[in-house]
Amino acid sequence: MKIFKFLLRESRKIVILAVFAGILSGASSTGVIVLINTALDNIGDPTALLIWGFIGLCLVRLISEIASDLLLLHFAQKTVFDLRMRLSRRILATPLRQLEELGVARLLATLTEDTLDIAAAITFSPLVCIDLAIVVGCLVYMGWLSWSLLLMALGFLVLGMVTYQLPLVHAGRFLGLAREEQDALFEHFRALTEGTKELKLHHSRRKAFLSHLLQSTAASFMRYRTIGMSIFRAAGAWGNLVYLVVIGLLIFVVPALTNVDTRTLTGYTLAILYTMVPIATIMNVGPSFGTANVALRKIESLGLSSVSDSNKDDLLALPAPEPSWERLELVGVTHSYHQEVENSSFTLGPIDLAFRSGELIFMGGGNGSGKTTLAKILTGLYPPEDGEIRLDGQPITDENREDYRQNFSVVFFDFYLFESLLGLDATELDAKAREYLAKLQLDHKVQIEDRMLSTTDLSQGQRKRLALLTAYLEDRPFYVFDEWAADQDPLFREIFYTQILSELKRRGKTVLVITHDDRYYYLADRLIKLDYGKVDYDGRSYDGLLSHMAQAELAD
Repeated sequence: MKIFKFLLRESRKIVILAVFAGILSGASSTGVIVLINTALDNIGDPTALLIWGFIGLCLVRLISEIASDLLLLHFAQKTVFDLRMRLSRRILATPLRQLEELGVARLLATLTEDTLDIAAAITFSPLVCIDLAIVVGCLVYMGWLSWSLLLMALGFLVLGMVTYQLPLVHAGRFLGLAREEQDALFEHFRALTEGTKELKLHHSRRKAFLSHLLQSTAASFMRYRTIGMSIFRAAGAWGNLVYLVVIGLLIFVVPALTNVDTRTLTGYTLAILYTMVPIATIMNVGPSFGTANVALRKIESLGLSSVSDSNKDDLLALPAPEPSWERLELVGVTHSYHQEVENSSFTLGPIDLAFRSGELIFMGGGNGSGKTTLAKILTGLYPPEDGEIRLDGQPITDENREDYRQNFSVVFFDFYLFESLLGLDATELDAKAREYLAKLQLDHKVQIEDRMLSTTDLSQGQRKRLALLTAYLEDRPFYVFDEWAADQDPLFREIFYTQILSELKRRGKTVLVITHDDRYYYLADRLIKLDYGKVDYDGRSYDGLLSHMAQAELAD
């Protein structure tokens, strides 16, 4: 099973110690059975050796079982912690486009449900070790009593195990289907929480969402999960029945066929009865190991970039931006992706653009023309499929792309707002933040203490101002604003274009503003217009852009 390979790979030493403690606990339990059977032959006259042996084996079982449980309990929690951190590092190391294709729901399901399923399997491991040791020990004792009876009992046990394992293949398949439905269920939960307003306002949409999407997916998940677990339970019940059949044969059939002394029959009966609970436990934890195997396969199927422990510190490092660059070029850059809504492919490029330090550039174009995609390529979030990016003549590659990204402060249209000023180490940071809050007209709503924002529960426009605050404090050479002013009131939109952008320019920053507000185009040093993934205009005159657009309309 994958889960056992995973355990040995994570910490071979702890697993071996826990298994050894479990075996010791199981062996001592078998010793207790031997002593009980021996004591039954000496009822009323137990020897001191039997009494002290019984006490000693009970103590050994107690101590070894606690040791095994605690070792694997701590190991399980440590493994889940390491796994989540490793997955988080891999998510950050995986190309953005791949993460977007995977979707938020699949990633959240992996970080939560899959890791918990693996932890549950690890937690049950001590029971499996102890119970297996008990079963093996009892079988050895039964062989010592009578090999012929042991062979007969083993025949039925093997038959029971084989018939138990066959249905498990089907159970695993249904659990895998349930796991696939769980991804879709997480996506629907996300829609439920993020689209609450829209669902409340539209009865038919709400009814369709609940009745068709959510209910259908939840029902499929429940059905597959129930079938899989039911097969596991039924197989476990069948295994228990096989044990009862063996006991019935020993009591009713064997004495009629051969001469067997009472002590041997008693020992066999005790051993088989004593192993029923361990066997049942092993069978009952089968679903946990099954779901853990499904979880591991699901994690592997994500195809996240591998980040080893040797280079994880490099991922967490904060390379300093290059403050003195002069020219940034996109040379023959292209990028393609599939558009789900139109069921077609979109290609951006080839793009040839150059940006100079200290420029204020406005970029426009129709919806779907590739503006945001170009911004992601420019900032290093999407690697170009063809062509290259050059910073002062140096090509940007996989080796230096992380350093290159540190030159940008970006507020995307679908930005995320953190509740603290993470990663900012400037002196007197709180004081600077309060100064900018006043400029952004948020000081009456938001306070900052120890780099923590007092609230982010604001309107979308105000949240964008807080995102702009973070960008201000990052103080990087190149700023990109993706439709930043779209959610601002007219007064603050004016402040953004006429004051904030001009201040950034005075500080020597390069600023790229993606915007449809053509009334402010005259403020730009340069205008870029995209059309269907191509650069339709790149010039320094707003009149030139208007003339170009007029000529294009006449040509049409």
